[in-house]
Order: sequence, then structure tokens, then C-alpha cells
Amino acid sequence: MNYAREIYEKAQEIIENRRAKAENNNISVMKMFESIEPEYKEQRNDMINSVKEVIKAIDMTPEKAAEFVQQQKIRNLTAQQNIKMLLKKHGLPEDYLEVKYTCPICEDTGFTGTRLCSCHIEVLKDLAFNEASKKSPLKFCSFDDFRLDYYSDEAPSRSEDSPRQKMTDIFNLCKLYAASFDTSSQSIIMRGPTGLGKTHLSLSIAGDVIKKGYNVIYNSAQNIFNELEKERFGKTNTNGAYEAMVLECDLLVIDDLGAEFLTSFTKAALYNIINTRMNSGLPTIISTNLTLIEIENNYTQRISSRIIGEYLDLCFEGNDIRQLKNEE
Repeated sequence: MNYAREIYEKAQEIIENRRAKAENNNISVMKMFESIEPEYKEQRNDMINSVKEVIKAIDMTPEKAAEFVQQQKIRNLTAQQNIKMLLKKHGLPEDYLEVKYTCPICEDTGFTGTRLCSCHIEVLKDLAFNEASKKSPLKFCSFDDFRLDYYSDEAPSRSEDSPRQKMTDIFNLCKLYAASFDTSSQSIIMRGPTGLGKTHLSLSIAGDVIKKGYNVIYNSAQNIFNELEKERFGKTNTNGAYEAMVLECDLLVIDDLGAEFLTSFTKAALYNIINTRMNSGLPTIISTNLTLIEIENNYTQRISSRIIGEYLDLCFEGNDIRQLKNEE
């Protein structure tokens, strides 16, 4: 994924701070151990000097150089063994004096060879998510606080389920979707009038998917289109990074489609998002107050046909929960 330069710089700063902190902590640990075991300093110096001495072998004959290097190797290993014995004497583990890096794979450099380490990639994802979702209330919604008792348990007819039963089915499906999510999961459209829990459940899915380590972008349709438009017409310095995040993130959640100011740009942007992510096999969740017919009328048949053909259609029913809460 392509990130803005500021994201890369911030990630590198975080990685460098991790390494500096780990090495500073290690210095403190060594000084503390030296204060309770003076012999440690002598053994450590002997270990360091054995490495420095090896350079003298350059001026020796091959036979003498090999013998000298072997002597320094034995000297170094002996010092290491003596340090281990000192640690054992004080009841400390053998790795007590080693640097405790956050990531033992790259030792907090952020790279394994010439490739970004997985820890560096995770930092980039977290920073990108936080930047892209600053206005999203992810922390305020979860499956645990979704209340089904707000939905009527009265069925409109004998052949139909009650709104509560229908919403129970949708709730359970959303929980299962979040629990089993991967990047090949099906896309979802959540439809229905205002105040029926579409945003709450889409946020709940997003929150759980993030906890599983996936890269999620959540925002309102209006905000997404605004950012894309600013980027497209050079009003930001992100150089296409936001569009890349929207098109390439593991899960994209577009909230309140239809509430945005409709223009030729938003229509084209929506089609590009849906089509690109569909071709890449990446899931998208859309919540909207619009019907499928209204989506076709507002955004063209090309968009509605892709949604109807590829998205799991969840139709929310019931009374406005926000209004019910206000009446309590």
C-alpha cells in the first residue's frame, strides 16, 4: 500500500524511538548489574577487547594469524561464559543483559534486509488508519452494547418475522462476519431508514476487524468523497495516498451513502471504489437510507448492478431507535 510521506516519516520516528528506548534501557540494566557485581565490568571489557585485538592479525603470517584469532575467540567465549555464571550467581536469566527490542526480528530497525519488517508495516497501517478515521466514532460502538429490545417483537403477519427477529438474524450475521473476516469476505450493503442501527453494526464490524489486525478505513460517504476530491484537484500534499488507502485497505466501510452532495465527481468516485475493490477481491461495507431503486436513479445502473450482484443485502427494519432513546 502507498502511504503519504508524513505517514512514513512518523512510522520511522516511532521505530527509531523504540530502538533508542530499548538500548537506553539496556545500558541502565548493565550499569545496575555492574553495581552489584563488579567482576562483570572486567569480564565485559575482556570480551570487547578480544574483538578489538583481532585486527592485529592483519600484520601476522597466516599461521600466526589463525592461531591468534583462535586465542581471541576462546578469550571471548570464556568471558561470555563467565558473565553467564555471574548472572546465575544472582539468580538472573542468561539473556538478562541482552537488549530487549520491541521486535526481535529486525531489532527495531524496521527492516529485514532491504524489506520492511512486519512490525514496520503494522505501524504504517495503524498510523494510516488513525489519520483516515479521525472523525469516525469507532470506540463508541460494539456488538456488546447493541440492544435488540428496541425492536418490536410483533410480526406484521403470520407469514413474516417480527422486526426484532429480523434484526436478531442481521445482528448474528454481522457478528459472524466480523469473527470470520478475511480479505476474501463478501461485501455488504446495509439498507433501511434512519436510526435502525446500520452505523452501529458497521462500526462494530470495523472495530472487531481492526482488533484482528486488518487495515480498516471507516468514514462517511461525504468525508470520503471530499478527501478524494481535494486530493484529485491538488488541494492536499498526499499525492494520491488517500485514494490508495480507500482502494487498497483490507476493509472499507462507507457510512451514510446518499447523504453526500451528489455531483458527477462523486458518481465517478463511487463507481471507481466499488469496481476497483470488487476486481481486487476486497470487501466493502456500505450503509445507506436509500433503496436499491434510488441507488440506481442517483448513481447509475452500472453501480447498482454491481451492488445487487456482488453485495450481501441486509435490510434493516423497525422504529427509529434514536427517537425511542430520546423518549426514555
